[in-house]
Amino acid sequence: MKKIYSLTFSALLLACNLKAQTPCATGRYASDTFTNVTTTSNVVFGSNITASGTTQSLTMDIYQPTGDIETNRPLIVWAHGGSFIGGTKTDADMVALSQAFTKKGYVCASINYRLGLTPFDSVGAVKAVLRAVQDMKASVRFFYKDKLTTNTYKIDTTNIFIGGSSAGAITALHMAYLDKSCEVNYYINPTNLLALGGMEGYSGNQCYSSKIKGVINLCGALGRYGWIEAGDVPFVSLHGTIDGTVKYNRGFAAPLGIQLILLDGSRMLNAQANAIGVNNPFYTWYGVNHVPFASSTLYMDSTIKFVRDFLISNLGCTNAPLINPNTPSQNANLYAYTTCTTNVLMTCGSPGVVSINELSNNSIISSVYPNPSDNEMMIEFANSNTTHRIELFDVTGKLISYNETEQSNFMIKKNTISEGLYFLKITTKTGNTTTQKIIFK
Repeated sequence: MKKIYSLTFSALLLACNLKAQTPCATGRYASDTFTNVTTTSNVVFGSNITASGTTQSLTMDIYQPTGDIETNRPLIVWAHGGSFIGGTKTDADMVALSQAFTKKGYVCASINYRLGLTPFDSVGAVKAVLRAVQDMKASVRFFYKDKLTTNTYKIDTTNIFIGGSSAGAITALHMAYLDKSCEVNYYINPTNLLALGGMEGYSGNQCYSSKIKGVINLCGALGRYGWIEAGDVPFVSLHGTIDGTVKYNRGFAAPLGIQLILLDGSRMLNAQANAIGVNNPFYTWYGVNHVPFASSTLYMDSTIKFVRDFLISNLGCTNAPLINPNTPSQNANLYAYTTCTTNVLMTCGSPGVVSINELSNNSIISSVYPNPSDNEMMIEFANSNTTHRIELFDVTGKLISYNETEQSNFMIKKNTISEGLYFLKITTKTGNTTTQKIIFK
């Protein structure tokens, strides 16, 4: 009997020690811990109007480690290259990257986004980037929605990374750092920007968060280096010095060999990020052209290793890097750039709709019970010496009810509300906000 107790205690101690370890301590995320990958193809995450005026269903392929029992997994959303006129989610480099990181324990999603350059000039290029960004945001929102509803994919929404190759990298960079409408008004006036759907767009899963943890930039660029500002999310970059399609430093992007739009390449972004304290490990391929990893297993291997180092460092792992950043080539001459401040905000849907982000820590609500409930639900506030605004939203973000109280608690009743999942948003008089997921049966 004593021996059995000893073995049981040892097993419990081992389980506790494993739980206390960092995410990479058992090899996961830092190395291949899975042999097989399960791919779910053509998952629909939205739809929107294309450059030619037709409606396109937006799909992605989702890669998961076969047999994985982890219930809170980091996600990488990939976007393919192709100069915004070609390419697909099943391009060989997207498949290779997705499989490589899925075997390390990530969930990966390779997305299709709307293609088309109309007109074939700088304005058309900006519109193409905006459409792609809107679609990528919708794909990220898809996983936030999943987390808060069915939780099919078991994503840790505090660890969502986006990335891509060439045009896909341009898309990811602009999703992360192009966050003010005034930054594109040189190309597109505010009226036309609103007609396109604004900065967020209507590609799907409105009213959910599109917040990300970091960016993977494989031979990409930004419209202006100054769009990266202090406090922005980190990024990792790999780029060749003689890239003729998307310049390493600053120059015209040249799809099909045609100079289309002036962009700041990875070298410029590296210099800006270093100057303002944004983490951005950078690897230069000396004397190498565009996306070498797409046709070379050697370059693909080094790409995976360098990106792996960036990802695990942002997951809090302490494993030694496989490849250290090297010395950048060329001088990055940062031109004068003035930050603009005007931003045209758009609601995420119809009037009365607000953005529903990942559930926040509850320092405003002390308890909500019973939850789920058949009829009545009591909300108790942590601070009874302030006014609380109580708003109830459905999963689309539509406002269902609105109340205010100065009491220490408030009873919310089902009444004519349909059964299902809702979001309770509480705002204090000082503007502090928290969101609580509730269910009426």
